[in-house]
Amino acid sequence: MSSEYSTQSPVPSTPGGESRKPRVAVVFGGRSSEHGISVVTAGAVLRAIDRAKYDVLPIGITRDGRWALTADEPERMAITDRRTPSVEELAESHEGGVVLPVDPGNREVVYTEPGSVPKALGEVDVVFPVLHGPYGEDGTLQGLLELSGAPYVGSGVLASAVGQDKEYMKRVFASFGLKVGPYVVIRPREWQRDESAARKKIVDFAGEHGWPLFVKPARAGSSFGITKVDDLSGLDEAIAEAQRHDPKILVEAAVRGREIECGVLEFEDGPRASVPAEIPSPDAHAYYDFEAKYIDSTPGIVPAPLTPEQTATVQRLAVEAFEAASCEGLVRADFFLTEDGEFVINEINTMPGFTPISMYPQMWQASGISYPELVDRLVEAALRRPTGLR
Repeated sequence: MSSEYSTQSPVPSTPGGESRKPRVAVVFGGRSSEHGISVVTAGAVLRAIDRAKYDVLPIGITRDGRWALTADEPERMAITDRRTPSVEELAESHEGGVVLPVDPGNREVVYTEPGSVPKALGEVDVVFPVLHGPYGEDGTLQGLLELSGAPYVGSGVLASAVGQDKEYMKRVFASFGLKVGPYVVIRPREWQRDESAARKKIVDFAGEHGWPLFVKPARAGSSFGITKVDDLSGLDEAIAEAQRHDPKILVEAAVRGREIECGVLEFEDGPRASVPAEIPSPDAHAYYDFEAKYIDSTPGIVPAPLTPEQTATVQRLAVEAFEAASCEGLVRADFFLTEDGEFVINEINTMPGFTPISMYPQMWQASGISYPELVDRLVEAALRRPTGLR
């Protein structure tokens, strides 16, 4: 794949009219259970971003939602001793906060601290939000950025919300003719109203589709809160674990087949798919869970050993999923290739794992786009794209 692309974007200037480098705010952390993985992703982006081309402002969101000015020290933002880092460890102050303007005519970011005069941190030209999960990847942050008129990397409000909620994601895909696996949803009010009836709904679903089942939070990621349930005895514990992350839970029947992933990246002429990858069954894990993904780093196979016809099919379906959910920028689309040769879409991630060893960058590396170039493409695309209805 050719690495040539247009870099035309608005050139920012100083109040005196002199051109300056575009300023990128890398926003990470957040209130979801994926806080630590977001910090790791931000560290990788901060290492890769071209400092000769961009000025960078790292902004971390603490677990309680405070926007903090953080040290620009990506070496501290890695998994160490099987432990993920946090914004609290990186914040330059435990009291001060960063304020993003909500006036589209003002892009000046301000730092405030109790008892001190607010300090202007300068204008931000584009935001690179690398938050995963609720309160960041789900359209909430994207809505704030739309209100402020700040260009940003990735999908807009609707696509981000659809990509976060696995129930509505599946409904959208099915309405566009993409095949999804069997599932049932238990909503919070349904559980609160009658637990036994909600539990029976799951048991009846198992009677129809068989065990094992996968019980998961409907709006979480990084495999947090997911339990593979082999029989009725493990159901209650699995429900409780999923509800620790989200009061709305999704129960899926097992789809037997190979796990295939495909990256989608938006170019000026439209979205294109990367070479696909295969996720082999991790030997030490029941499925591709958080430990397998991030701690033990179970390697994927890139490119996936598929026939040319299968590769073309999954690439086409990945782009169709991207378009169905009105995505922008980037998406990782996850599929099962069943024993009868059919692709079943499992989910999309509108801000997938983005470290150099994550599957999305690896697939694009194998497609001819290096990690630093991938970061650069996403920032340039965001600088070109307006906010608002589009």
